[in-house]
Amino acid sequence: MNSRFMRMTSRLLIASVLGLGLPLQSAHAGLVGTDKVAVSAQSQSERERIRTFLDREDVRKELQIQGVDVNTAKARVDALTDEEVQKVAGKLDTMPAGGEIIGILFTIFVILLVTDILGFTKVFPFTRSIK
Repeated sequence: MNSRFMRMTSRLLIASVLGLGLPLQSAHAGLVGTDKVAVSAQSQSERERIRTFLDREDVRKELQIQGVDVNTAKARVDALTDEEVQKVAGKLDTMPAGGEIIGILFTIFVILLVTDILGFTKVFPFTRSIK
């Protein structure tokens, strides 16, 4: 029984020593600049402003006329990059008050169309993905 215990202990010790030699991944922490945090926070507020714009009744009607589902458009707004959010929000800022909704709807339509062609989404049945 003593030799059996010694064999089991030696096998366990060998496995432990071999396990210590395996490379382990370590985490590296880095500093995040204030400018990156500020841009991210601004992007989130702009994204929320676009979502609020899409909730308007006149925008919903126009999107339905164009054949775009509002929920799909909101999901695509969530998937936009920070640069794209800034562009769309900039279009909202330059629109005259109370009119010219077609411009922003056209911008959203073009963004959805391009993402369909690139294969990221499948909103329009008449597009074919390049993937």
